[in-house]
Amino acid sequence: MEELRIVAVNGMLGYGYEFSSLDNGVAQAPDLMGVDAGSTDPGPYYLGAGQSLVRDAQVRRDLSYALRKAREAGVPLVIGSAGMGGGNPHLALVRGLLLEEARAHGLHFKLATIASEIDRQVVLDALRAGAIRPMPDVGELSESAVSGSVRIVGQMGTEPLAHALAQGADVVLAGRACDTAIYAALPIARGYDPGLALHMAKIMECGAQCALPLAPNDCLLGTIRRDHFLIRPLAPHRVVSPESVAAHTMYEQSHPLMLYEPEGDVDMSEARFEQVDRQTVRVSGSRFLPARRLTVKLEGARSLGFRAFTVAGIRDRTVIENLPVIEEAVRAAVRRNLGVDVDESGYALDFRVYGRDGVLGALEPERHRVPHEVGLLIEVVARTQELASHVLSLARSSTLHCPFPGRKTTAGNLAFPFSPSDVAAGEVFEFSVYHLMDTPDPLALFPVHMETV
Repeated sequence: MEELRIVAVNGMLGYGYEFSSLDNGVAQAPDLMGVDAGSTDPGPYYLGAGQSLVRDAQVRRDLSYALRKAREAGVPLVIGSAGMGGGNPHLALVRGLLLEEARAHGLHFKLATIASEIDRQVVLDALRAGAIRPMPDVGELSESAVSGSVRIVGQMGTEPLAHALAQGADVVLAGRACDTAIYAALPIARGYDPGLALHMAKIMECGAQCALPLAPNDCLLGTIRRDHFLIRPLAPHRVVSPESVAAHTMYEQSHPLMLYEPEGDVDMSEARFEQVDRQTVRVSGSRFLPARRLTVKLEGARSLGFRAFTVAGIRDRTVIENLPVIEEAVRAAVRRNLGVDVDESGYALDFRVYGRDGVLGALEPERHRVPHEVGLLIEVVARTQELASHVLSLARSSTLHCPFPGRKTTAGNLAFPFSPSDVAAGEVFEFSVYHLMDTPDPLALFPVHMETV
């Protein structure tokens, strides 16, 4: 084929998009429609809890129209990282919504479901064989971290998706997947240059976020040819420029001229970005460097306990100046009040001061400048929700009435924006696995299940 056209529905299933934009995309006779549906951006909770950040009603709204338009056009719809975390419960959630919409609209199609959960024993065997190494800034993986994980997923590349499409899937519902794999799988399978395909996929992964005005909640068209690709937003009021497309190329990348993918790296040092017309940018020159060894990124989550927190405002410079003193006094008061029944190892008490150093913490260069107003977050994580709420109650009351040097008032230190002030936030998870595992066969870890809907 001289060219292959792909429509990105939006940057995240459930974020919304303009139906007219998708209609414009279908009018271009695309070869595939795709959408990302997950990420680690919102943290490990959703992987560990088996829940989605995006509400079911939002997902249903986006999914229903995209599914209907894809079936009308007779082109595959590929959904990656289903349900946010991409684990088995996430797949089941989106599959359930998919089947409900199929029944509601009388749709018939072949559905490929690609699981991405990895059995813990498989990971342990690879660890013992020396086939796992950490991602940058992550420590070595331990067997206890693997065994303690609620679930572990592998981030699939293009091969499992291409395999499902080759089996005639009309809809591909994938577990955890590289964002780029959604859009690069078909072009690479059709023989297009992998460097161009992966680079185009990188720009398409967030929908129309490379457009002006930027919009992860709108549609984008990518057209790949033998020696270049074209990027074009599908809403008439949006445009792209060489600068906006090049900027998104560097989005979430550790190197401005390299993309790192499971299949290999993309060298963009010779890439050219050229304006074709008001809405279209042409990109060429991206070069593919095949991986010396194939790996899959593992993501695992384990439970840390349960969280309780409160938020309060402080608008008194003397209190703000003395917050370090207050924090230490509160920690001591909590220890005294809990007594010998609760060891400090059973809970973690944290203070975060927004307006002073709430974002960067000890790295904040202006930490010692006293602002006129701050927001104080007091957080407790403990082995049970009851203990977390108990410790928080002690910490909150101690902070509210804590004395400090030079204090002249008798009133409280904190202004609470709501009542009740304390929030029991439920279970807390952390990433326990964030590592690369050697895999000689990328298809073996990601079984494809075909069914007729």
